[in-house]
Amino acid sequence: MRHAVFAAILFATTATQAQELRIGYGAAVTSVDPHFHALTSNVAVHQHIFEALVGQDEQLRLVPELATSWRPLDATSWEFTLRPGARWHDGTPFTAADVTASAHRVANVPNSPGRFTIYTRRVLSFEADGSSRIIIRTDGPHPLLPNQMAGLMLTPASMRDAPTADFNNGRAAIGTGPYRFAGWQPGSRFDLVRNAEYDGPRAPWDRVTFRLITNTAARVAALRAGDVDVIDQVPTGDIALLQRDPALAVVSTPGVRNIYLFADQGRETTPGITDLAGNPIPNPLRDIRVRRALSLGINREGIVRSVMSGQAVVSGQLLPAGSIGHDPETRADPFDPEAARRLLAEAGFPQGFQIILAGPNDRYVNDDQVLQAIAQGWTRIGLRVRVEAQPSSTFFNRAARHEFSVGLLGWGTGTGEPDSPLQGLIASTDARRGWGAVNRSFYANPEVDSLLDQALRSMTVEERGPIYQRAIRIAMRDLAIIPLHHQVNIWAARRGFVVTPRNDERTMALSVVPAR
Repeated sequence: MRHAVFAAILFATTATQAQELRIGYGAAVTSVDPHFHALTSNVAVHQHIFEALVGQDEQLRLVPELATSWRPLDATSWEFTLRPGARWHDGTPFTAADVTASAHRVANVPNSPGRFTIYTRRVLSFEADGSSRIIIRTDGPHPLLPNQMAGLMLTPASMRDAPTADFNNGRAAIGTGPYRFAGWQPGSRFDLVRNAEYDGPRAPWDRVTFRLITNTAARVAALRAGDVDVIDQVPTGDIALLQRDPALAVVSTPGVRNIYLFADQGRETTPGITDLAGNPIPNPLRDIRVRRALSLGINREGIVRSVMSGQAVVSGQLLPAGSIGHDPETRADPFDPEAARRLLAEAGFPQGFQIILAGPNDRYVNDDQVLQAIAQGWTRIGLRVRVEAQPSSTFFNRAARHEFSVGLLGWGTGTGEPDSPLQGLIASTDARRGWGAVNRSFYANPEVDSLLDQALRSMTVEERGPIYQRAIRIAMRDLAIIPLHHQVNIWAARRGFVVTPRNDERTMALSVVPAR
């Protein structure tokens, strides 16, 4: 897929390599349509079939993909030169017209639970300049446009108006990538075959099967039994066991995914919250004292130590220390049940209330155990908590319909800057700009929006960083979301298979090579 990655892959490949790779995949794939659901587990699989103008390596550095180069023409225009020789899987040449058609399609996919307009929100137009150049005009200076284009996978102009169903049944699943779509059985497997006509270096595996094994114990068992060659989302409690097995190897890298809670602070009444007798009450989450009490009622250090076995970093904001925009003045709340109870009493809930805490049980590392640990802490501050952990395919759709007052989610930042979580999770919902696409908290603060707008128009990191910090400081003071921790990304593989870990936690066949 990415030429820089393929170079390393070819160097490691031997004539005796196995021809099939079997991956035990720890997350659901909800569609074959690359424009339907902006979910990391979807994107990682789709990137084998479809390509973007710009790619990213395992450390999120930009690399050429369907564009060989890009440059700003002026303050509001970028030129991308397209890769000559790229062809769709049906043999049709890739041209600038395909880029403009893909941009149109992204904005018009019906019933999307996570829109890809987060990558096109500031684009005024995609203009074909002949067949080999595309000019992208923006609504102002947009220094992160190449980073955003790494998130927009392209489809043929002939599929401009194709429904998602046609991607899912394979008719429209036509890309330019090193693998072709071979089949998808929801909840079971996703199959790929090598694209022999790919214009880049040869893919390392003739066949790739993503076995969709969301149960962690089953995934580990499949690896140990030799039924799969690689697994991701290694449960932290099994790391020591796997490391002791001479037939296996474990690799990890710090991640940029923030695990957090959303808390509905917008609606006057909200589902799943009642008084202790089960009667509806006005939404208590609108009161910052209640949200702060919930945050103080979470033992983050205990979750990292006991639930995550140390394989996570406590989080009080969007990105970990060392990242652009990280605010050193913003720290995670300590676990302080007494202070939490005082705040609840001040807010008018000395006896607490009933609350449903929802989340997936098969998407993030130890997600169901994290939910239970949060519930235990909230019980200590006087709340009566019911946990609703459910398959991610169900939870994400219900969360998109705003059926929960509080829920657990994760957000991986693909650019290495807080632009995407600020726009997607924190910014006031504005469909025209693509802001607030997954703002499940209904948070809205004009000051944060203004700072975000300034940051996104600032042309240098030195300018953007302090503006991001101010926006994050305000949003975290308001508890726009309740951060929990940043994950460490962990894979395990059978001996003979070498995995290059990725900061963005994507599990890709292109990151696995035979041992030399």
